[in-house]
Amino acid sequence: MKKKKFTFIGAGSLGFTLALARDILSFEAFRDCELHLMDIHEGRLEYAAKAVGRLISAGGYAATVHPTTDRKKALEGADGVLITILQGGVDVWRYDIEIPKKYGVDINVGDTRGPAGVMRFLRTAPVMLDIIRDVEKLCPNAIVLNYTNPMAMLCGYLQRMSKVSITGLCHSVQGTAWMLSQWIGVDMSDVTYTCAGVNHTAFYLDYKVKGEDAYPLIYDKVKNDPAIYNAEPVRNEMFLHFGYYPTESSGHNSEYLPWFRKREDLIEKYCTHGTNWNPGHYAYILNEYLKAADTWEDSFKEFLTKEDIDLNRGGEYAANIFNAVFGNGEHFVFNGNQLNNGIIANMQPSACVETPVLASPTGLQPIHVGKMPENIATLTDLTARIEEMAVNAVIEGDVNKVLQANLFDPLSAAVLSMAEIREMTQEMLRKNEAFLGYFGSVEL
Repeated sequence: MKKKKFTFIGAGSLGFTLALARDILSFEAFRDCELHLMDIHEGRLEYAAKAVGRLISAGGYAATVHPTTDRKKALEGADGVLITILQGGVDVWRYDIEIPKKYGVDINVGDTRGPAGVMRFLRTAPVMLDIIRDVEKLCPNAIVLNYTNPMAMLCGYLQRMSKVSITGLCHSVQGTAWMLSQWIGVDMSDVTYTCAGVNHTAFYLDYKVKGEDAYPLIYDKVKNDPAIYNAEPVRNEMFLHFGYYPTESSGHNSEYLPWFRKREDLIEKYCTHGTNWNPGHYAYILNEYLKAADTWEDSFKEFLTKEDIDLNRGGEYAANIFNAVFGNGEHFVFNGNQLNNGIIANMQPSACVETPVLASPTGLQPIHVGKMPENIATLTDLTARIEEMAVNAVIEGDVNKVLQANLFDPLSAAVLSMAEIREMTQEMLRKNEAFLGYFGSVEL
């Protein structure tokens, strides 16, 4: 039987590459696979190859690792493709955060939506489409899994531009499900749920333990246990007011909504003192990346010198999906990002939604959700419509639709006038002009 080939585009992302390679190798069907690592940064690529080689050696696998800066060579004949790229370094995308701040729009992460997420999408979309065009020619039957943000805009764009089997993966769904299980003291193996919405703004439509509704237990903990409430102030407020728990951290959520970051007192109350990983500090991820820019090599070296390498499979979906489609065929249900087309009945068909998907030897099949509760459908559909404006801006080369997307951004609209949003958008477009040649002009 032919060895399976996995291609990592953006393999210099150490955390993703090591976790995903480890998980792939943990399946019997892939112990002798070929792992092709591609990155444009030769230094990171060299370290990534050594690190994956360390995994292979520690596990006694028959797999091989093949680093290259040649994307076409890496993709040729691939069975599975994983994309973890960042278009433009920190010195480019820092302005996604810093320019809005000048106008009073305080952003925590800025990789998903709002003016910062839109700008990241505008830079990244052409490169992602180039990758998919190569996939169409070199490995048209491959399963392509995207980890690059902004997830919904990129996946929605690529799925409209190509017939390649591509979906996007985010660990917030399974991560939050586990967090809730810890809060109510139950074993995750007893938990089932249905989660739907859009990436980073999805909700658990049900959350059950041994078949019984666990929302009353979660509500009691959030309402009456200060330690739990204070862990996630923003999304606990969302839960108490909406009745359904959201998938993404308080920091992320705070920048997608009009209620939490429009005044300093609200930022202090909801976005500063949370005890989980990302309460909502301004420019949190930017500051982390700036630190990592000086320490990434040390992280690689530390891994290479570790005596004990953890070979246990982690919680990411990718390897399970590959195994279901072209490994041992064990069916696997996960939350992925795909065009709606009726999956969620009360959201527009063209929305890119994050909903359950069945992976099996026949491929990836979205699972019908039906109608969502009106309150969260209102939020998720608005979000998807704004994202679609940005997607159409790229497809049509219409820079004015970038402005239209930003005009409806809930946080920007809560803080700024229409004229101020226009001025902010114009400044961001000019700062990124080198990446936006497909518009012809960036002038609004």
